[in-house]
Order: sequence, then C-alpha cells, then structure tokens
Amino acid sequence: MIFIDVLAKRWLERLQRRFYALTPWAENRWIPLAAFALALLVSLPWMHPLPAPRFAIAAPLPALPAHKPGQLERLDIPNPTASAHSASLVNLGPGRVGAVWFAGSREGATDVSIYLSVFSGRDWSEPQAVMTRQKVEQDTQRLVRKLGNPVLWNDGNGTLHLWFVSVSYGGWAGSALNHVTSKDGGLHWGKVQRLVTSPFWNISTLARSAPLPLADGGLALPVYHEFIAKHPEWLRLDSRGQAADKGRVPGAARSLQPAVVAADSQQALMLLRDASPTHRIRLARSVDGGAHWTPPIATELPNPDAGIALLRLADGRLLLAYNPQDSDRTQLALSLSADEGQSWSPPHVIENGSGQDEFSYPALLQDEEGRIHLAYTWKRERIAHLSFHPDWLKQLRELH
Repeated sequence: MIFIDVLAKRWLERLQRRFYALTPWAENRWIPLAAFALALLVSLPWMHPLPAPRFAIAAPLPALPAHKPGQLERLDIPNPTASAHSASLVNLGPGRVGAVWFAGSREGATDVSIYLSVFSGRDWSEPQAVMTRQKVEQDTQRLVRKLGNPVLWNDGNGTLHLWFVSVSYGGWAGSALNHVTSKDGGLHWGKVQRLVTSPFWNISTLARSAPLPLADGGLALPVYHEFIAKHPEWLRLDSRGQAADKGRVPGAARSLQPAVVAADSQQALMLLRDASPTHRIRLARSVDGGAHWTPPIATELPNPDAGIALLRLADGRLLLAYNPQDSDRTQLALSLSADEGQSWSPPHVIENGSGQDEFSYPALLQDEEGRIHLAYTWKRERIAHLSFHPDWLKQLRELH
C-alpha cells in the first residue's frame, strides 16, 4: 500500500512539472488577478447603476354601485388530482379571473404539475396542466424532481407571467426560481427560463406573492431564502424579466414569504410569515421604493408559521387573509386595516375546522369589476374559492 502511495505521489509531481513547463505563466499568481481586473475594466462601459426604484401605481378601479352585504359566494376550483396547494390569482379582464396552483398525488411528488383554471364569472374551466416536470427539464436542460409555489401575474399588455420553483436535489431549501410567459391567456407557454438570482449555486430563491410593477418597466418580486437560514429578500427584475438586483430584508431572521403592497410610488408595507417562537405576523416598511426596508417588528396578529395574503383594496384599505392562531392551520380568517397596518379588525373566521384539518396559503384579488376573490388550500384536497362584493366587508369594518 505504501509503495502504491509513493508511485501515485511521484506521478502527480511529474504531471505538475509538465503542466508548469507548458504554462510557466500559471506559476505567477498575479496573472489571474490581472486578467480579472482587465475583464472588469473592459466591462465598465456596459455597467450602469440601476435607477432609483419607484412603484408604478395602477389606475383606481371604478366605483361599484351600492349593494347590500350578502353572503360569501363559494365555487371551489375543480382539481383533477388527490392533492392541491398554493394558489395564485390574477385578473384576466372584466369578470374573469385566472388561478394557478400545484397539484399531484402529494406535495413534493414527481407527478406534481402546475395547473391553470379560468373563472368566467359563473364557473371555473376544466384545469389544465400548464407546467410539468418534463417540460421544465426539457426547457432548462436540468434534472427536476419536483415543482411548487406558482405565482401568476398579468402585465396588462397581453402577457401572462408565471414564476414557480423547481427542485433538483434536496428539499424546498434547494429550490431554483423559474419564469415563463404566455401571449394567449395561458393556452400556450413559451420556453421556461431558470433565473440567475445568486452567484453561488443559484439555489434557494422561492416566490409566493405577486410582484409589484416599477416605473422603469421592471418588477419587484418578493422572494425568500430557506437554505441553512430563513429570511425574506427583495428581487428586482429588469424589463426583460432578468434578475437585476437582490437584497435581504435586515433583521428578519426566521421570517419568510413576504406579502407586499405599495401606498404610492415610494412607500410600501411588507407582512411576513413568522417561523420563530414568537408566532406573530411581522411587519416592515419602505419609503424609497423598496431599496431599503426597516427591520420587521412583530404585530399582534397570530401566525402558526403559515402563509398569508395581503391586498390593497380600491378604497385604500388593507385586507389580510391568514390563520388567526399560533399553533395550527384549522382556521382561516380575514382582517381589515384602515391605517396602513397599524391596527387590524378582529379576525372574521371563514373556515373553522378541527384535528388535522388545514386551510392555508390564501390568495386575494380584487377583479376589474370590483369583486373580491379569496382562494386557499382546502384540506390539501382542492383549492377553495370565495367571492364577495366589497360591501360584505362592512361586517369587518363594524368590528374595527
């Protein structure tokens, strides 16, 4: 054994001598550094600082006619598989709403796909698998073991954008973020692109909430990181959809899945899922278009380490969907804030289960006709859908 080690050592030394004889410059440690500096110098003319971010504020929705508060209208989304989770909603035109979610035999299974269904105002269309593991593997030329957390967004110019995570190895902490677009309302989708969001391994960037459009034509996408430690991040995308910048929300350890709404071109509010023993939704603010965020503080709102949804209504108030307890997901509730998140109405419980029941991962949307839509995971079996006229919220306002 020692003889073999000696032979191997001599062979390695001989190989090194030959390499350095052929490439004597490699012995000079300053040459690689100089080459890097030269490449950086050549790139300088194409390197420009990003413009200061400003949110693009959408035009207000038309006022709805007076309406007596009625009951919640429920019409669950059909689900072709045994399990469903993590819905995202988007406006598709007057009275039409799109929904995506991931579904299969169970979360993390290899048969999970991302499904799309469209609400016509009367019923939901038959769900279609718009993103499969096989398509993502083919388009990205990478091994894909599972898919999850789709986020759907309409840019208002005829293009639907879909972000979702994929995992090649390990659990969700090893996720990569992908982006794909559709020009025909979701009937056909282009080539999936794996976004480069980190120079090291490019893993553990996950999305959950819709992006905020920026005045420069780009987007700000709330994302989060789970590898080794959990923390929220702010991903800035340019007008081509490529990652232009990413920053970490300071002092937000063990927080994730940020939900963000803008108040104007500069001010924004962020609410965060809490994975700490505090079990309270956390709140952060920005006054410079998301360039910087305050360290999050704990609110009075309970959170059992579960996803939340935040929506700015047409009248300016904030609507929150969340699990109003700190130990399980057997309840789902709505709360209102009329003072930019400083205080909230008592929870109005819309699902009240027991045991292992789960009502989680809500999504909120106000459509172009002013109606409010709520979608959420119902016992991991399907996506529940509720809709209501804004006047229905008077029962929450009376409790405020």
